[in-house]
Amino acid sequence: MLDLYDVITVGSNTLDVFAKTDSELIEIKSKKEVEELLAYPLGTKILITKLDFMIGGGGTNTAVAFSRLSLETGYMGKIGRDENGLKIFKLLKKEKVDFLGTLGDISGYSIILDSIEEDRTILTYKGCNNNLRFKEIHLGKLKTKWFYFASMMGKSFETMKRLAEYAAKKNIKLAFNPSSYLAEKGFSYLKRILNNTTVLVLNKKEAELIVGKGDIADLVKRLKLPNMEAVVVTNGAKGAHCYNGKTFYHVKPAKKLKIKETTGAGDAFASTLVAGMIMNKKIEECLRMAAINAESIIQNYGAKNILLSKREMIKRLKKDRRVIKKTTIRKVYI
Repeated sequence: MLDLYDVITVGSNTLDVFAKTDSELIEIKSKKEVEELLAYPLGTKILITKLDFMIGGGGTNTAVAFSRLSLETGYMGKIGRDENGLKIFKLLKKEKVDFLGTLGDISGYSIILDSIEEDRTILTYKGCNNNLRFKEIHLGKLKTKWFYFASMMGKSFETMKRLAEYAAKKNIKLAFNPSSYLAEKGFSYLKRILNNTTVLVLNKKEAELIVGKGDIADLVKRLKLPNMEAVVVTNGAKGAHCYNGKTFYHVKPAKKLKIKETTGAGDAFASTLVAGMIMNKKIEECLRMAAINAESIIQNYGAKNILLSKREMIKRLKKDRRVIKKTTIRKVYI
């Protein structure tokens, strides 16, 4: 147990099962939008052609990303007292991540169905992930420069709100990466965390759920509160956008990527961006690092397998020639 961590992640842990089947993609069209759905025939037995088991969850995905980049890392969450929980413990130990959380009954479990047209569908059972109580946390262990909040629900979300206020009192910086099921609850629901957030990272859909429809430049301006150093909005193949109150940055993905599976790409991007900030890198380099690690994930299967080490990251950064576009835009507050 360290005296001071570079970062402590707070979020879920799961056993992920990647199942390849003979599914089909169908579209349902309405006047407003086209919805894409996975389709399976009713009343039949469906063969799984390939099955892979890996450890996932936003809390452990990001903890491993930070640790592989040589940052001293702790993980705060609730792990089940079951066989899957033991696998999660082994993963954390192997990746040199200290467990700072507590134990519950049943671990989280996710089934990732076929990746079709560069996307996937996930069935998730949260297990004890939703039941982390603030009174169960040993605050004396939380000596860190940064907190990184992935998405949590239920009692665990209430705990995150109190941890955000604790962070502000202790001058601990906070990165927040909410999911769509948190974002859809709106700004008021997230306010206690957002008011204490240093860096906010989310995708375009999540941004619009919080502040309403708009283009990226409009969204980042409306999302950025005075306490935030930066707001980052990702937009799939169109790249990622960052606003620090003065300058608008845009990084595009590398060309001709062979995408296999997108699970964990968002975690890789957000955590690597924050890792760069912890290392006191310029925002342009942070964005390049984040893009490089996310691209490593989507070209392989699994949210952690191909997360880069610091040595490999430095090597790829030297070869990376992408240009970060910069534009100065005026402030807008809601």
